[in-house]
Amino acid sequence: MDRRRRGGRSTVAAGGRGRRRGRLVGLAVALVAAAACMVEPVGGPADPDGQREPAEPTAEVTRADGTDTVEEFRQDVADAQRLAELYWADQFEASGQSFRPIRRVVPYQRDGEVSCGGQEVPRNNAVYCTVSDYIAYDINWSFGAFRQIGDAFVFYLLGHEYAHGIQTRLGIRYNFTIQQELQADCMAGAFLGDSVRAGRLTLEEGDLDEFNDGLLAVGDDPGQPWFAEGSHGTPEQRTEAFFRGYERSLSACDLG
Repeated sequence: MDRRRRGGRSTVAAGGRGRRRGRLVGLAVALVAAAACMVEPVGGPADPDGQREPAEPTAEVTRADGTDTVEEFRQDVADAQRLAELYWADQFEASGQSFRPIRRVVPYQRDGEVSCGGQEVPRNNAVYCTVSDYIAYDINWSFGAFRQIGDAFVFYLLGHEYAHGIQTRLGIRYNFTIQQELQADCMAGAFLGDSVRAGRLTLEEGDLDEFNDGLLAVGDDPGQPWFAEGSHGTPEQRTEAFFRGYERSLSACDLG
C-alpha cells in the first residue's frame, strides 16, 4: 500500500495484488464469519483487558516473503479506522448530528481473550461490541486474509464493523441478523466508494477484485437458512449489497 503526502494530508492507495489470483482455494473455510459479527449481549458492560500486551500475528502467520509485512498490515488497520472516522463524522455533521467515534479497535489472538458483556469473542472473527462500543478482530485471521486476498480486504473489514457501530448510534434494529449484516455491507461499500470519490482513498488496479474476492469468501455456507440467527447472506447477496453502496452511496442502504 502506497502512502503519499499531499498538502499535509495522507492519501491512502490500497495496493492491487494481482499475484494473489487463484490463491483462494480453501480460503472460504478460513474466512467464514462467525455468528458474533455484531455482539449485543444482555449482560452488563465488559471491556477488553486494558493491561494486556497488544496482540501481534504469530510467527507461523508472519513467516512470509517480506512483501506483506506486519507493519503494513498494522498501518492499513490504522488508516482504515482514521478514514472511517472522517467519513462518518462528515455524514453526521451534514445531517446536523454530533458524531462519537467508536471507542476502541482491539486486536486479539485467542478465544475468550476479549469479551463483550460477559460473552467471549471467538477466534477467526471480527466483531462490533454494542454494549462497550469497540471493534475486536482476530489479528491472525485478519492478517491471513490481508496476505491472501489483499490489503483492500482490511478496509472492507473495518468498514463493515464500523457500520455496525453506526447502526447502533442511529438506533437501527432489524428482526433478522441478515438484514443488519447486508446493510452493514452496503454501508461499508458507501464508505469506501465515497472515500474514493472524495480523494481520500486511492484504489489501484485489482482492488475492486480484492473486495469482490473477500466478500465471496465470507458468505454463508450453501443451504444456511436466511432467517437463522447469525446469517450474513450468501456470497452473491453480500457482494451485491457492498457494490450497491459503493456505486450509489448511502442512499442505497435503506437508512431511512
